Amino acid sequence: MSAERVHRTAHEVEIAAPAAVVYGLIADARRWPLVFPPNVYVERLASDGTHERLRMWATANGTVKSWTSRRRLDPAGRRVDFRQEASAAPLTGMGGSWIVEERGAHACRLVLLHDFTVGGDRPEDVAWVERATDTNSRAELGRVGELARRWPGLAERTLSFEASVRIAGPAGAVYDFLHDAAAWPRLIPHVDRLELTEESPGVQVMSMDTRAADGTVHTTESIRVCFPDALRIVHKQTVTPALMDAHTGAWTVVPDATGVTVTARHDVILREEAVEPVLGAGATVADARRHVREALGRTTAATLTLARRQAERAPARR
Repeated sequence: MSAERVHRTAHEVEIAAPAAVVYGLIADARRWPLVFPPNVYVERLASDGTHERLRMWATANGTVKSWTSRRRLDPAGRRVDFRQEASAAPLTGMGGSWIVEERGAHACRLVLLHDFTVGGDRPEDVAWVERATDTNSRAELGRVGELARRWPGLAERTLSFEASVRIAGPAGAVYDFLHDAAAWPRLIPHVDRLELTEESPGVQVMSMDTRAADGTVHTTESIRVCFPDALRIVHKQTVTPALMDAHTGAWTVVPDATGVTVTARHDVILREEAVEPVLGAGATVADARRHVREALGRTTAATLTLARRQAERAPARR
């Protein structure tokens, strides 16, 4: 830690679920974007099963921040310690621990500790970090508690799938089409409106209106992290349609000697309480799975078709 004053916070929640379930949610950081509201994307850089190094993107007081962290996982003690390698301003350092304390076969306490330093220790910057830490910690603890209590049905409510298409065109043109989403309303029929801002290089925030097959219009808001060198864009919806509790995904472009394969991935947690209000009395989670899979499949196929059309007309660049 640096020479600035060390600030400390502590948050905790009682959860009516087994400690092992809660620890599993904390330990699997790569699923955090689907689990935790503030987390946008997590990339595992290295891991030996006990120690891991992660690059993370998350919102803090409405702004997307990115940093690299090291974590130590202790499944026997149900504890995860973390320390940021390079913190995002105004932080100069941050670390802490997740601690799961067993309170019986179906109960536990989850404790989240933070310590941090702020450049210059300016009161307004300290207050900003404290507010972000408090907001995110409460959101994360609440979300872990909610998912752990409903753990038996989580697998049924979770949906993951991929769709791919071959394109006989340059990889750069495909990536550019996916990256330049601001142009989608004039290119993709199901996109009625799209507003996009890029507050920092490679991090896009967008609001979009899409028209479903039945004519209804859904408004979603998303954060996208773009990796032009890897020809990959990851995304997380921060405002989802009614049936979706969470939705993350990625566009990946893989070039080869004859063209490219572009793949769209979707990961969704369904909102069980919305199934009957949206799909009608008697509808089930299985019905919701089919409905969401078909709806996402249609819009994804339409986008991939337009990407292919644009790319196959483009001159080779990459």
